[in-house]
Amino acid sequence: MKKIILLLASVFLISGAFSQTAQSAQKPSVTAKSLIDAASKKSSVDDSISYIKKNIPSLSKNTEKRSVYAFLAAIYEQQGNYSEAQKTYAQAASIQGSAEGALNGVPNKNSEELVVDAIRCALCAGDYSTAQNYLNSAVRSSKDEKILAYVKLYEQWSALCKAKNAAETKESVALLRTYATLESMKSVRPSVLLTLWHLTGENSFSENLKKNYPKSLESAIVKGEVQTLPTPFWYFVPRNGVDLPEIADSGAGAVSADSASTSTSSQTSSTSSKTEKIVRQQLGLFREEANAKALVDRVKAKGFSAEITTETRPSGTKYYLVVVKENEKGTIGDELRTAGFECYPVFE
Repeated sequence: MKKIILLLASVFLISGAFSQTAQSAQKPSVTAKSLIDAASKKSSVDDSISYIKKNIPSLSKNTEKRSVYAFLAAIYEQQGNYSEAQKTYAQAASIQGSAEGALNGVPNKNSEELVVDAIRCALCAGDYSTAQNYLNSAVRSSKDEKILAYVKLYEQWSALCKAKNAAETKESVALLRTYATLESMKSVRPSVLLTLWHLTGENSFSENLKKNYPKSLESAIVKGEVQTLPTPFWYFVPRNGVDLPEIADSGAGAVSADSASTSTSSQTSSTSSKTEKIVRQQLGLFREEANAKALVDRVKAKGFSAEITTETRPSGTKYYLVVVKENEKGTIGDELRTAGFECYPVFE
């Protein structure tokens, strides 16, 4: 009898093991694509971010983890949270693994590309110190000509971020003029031309964009079809150029001027506009309070109630933000753009 009981117990344990194995086999494994697809269906961007951060550890492959971190960084960047975006891009870049092709349709960048993304976001956050640290990393000796082109461009963007007046931009302008003619910089030429037009106001640069890169975001910006987001780089850099063009169509969007900027899935993008509440419109950021006050005066002259708020970035720099509170109808953004002011929504 004892032998029979032991035998039955053994059979039960073996059967249980087979049952667990079968259940495990039936349970679908978590992949970068399935995680991102599930995150995109969440009711808000915040929920998507929380879901991704909670489930990244369940990914078994480093390559999958890196792709999802890159996707998460793109969400942060799209939301204007450049500080978190640069940290997350850097975190993705630190994960080892193959980066050939895509993972079931999910972009799979290599470490150098992700470091370049981190540099861009650091500059957007006004944190040129962190950007310079990334620029001084291994990407500087990359064998990829496109990566080196971005390193050279962002090197000058970093220098421009530190400039306090137009005189301190002369060296960068001279280098960018040279870059605009080099074949090795062809991959970033639209961004180089836009930067030169922004700094100098010379029509030759905008005409070059419209003629040779008519479908680029940079061309759309100089034509006034879309706007640059009011990030530190584009709004704080000392410039001799003309005012940024007014939006030609009140339905036009606000975008990053860097055509290489990554974007999140359309599903995630759509959830934010449906579930997030717009509390105010931001019109500009300034290092000097006097410049912020000047914009407030211009906005008030058009009949809007503008005010100034402050924000201190990771670099320690204090910025002055010009904002207008959203109205009950949710139409302040359109009204401001119709009046000729660039703005973008700030969500609660």
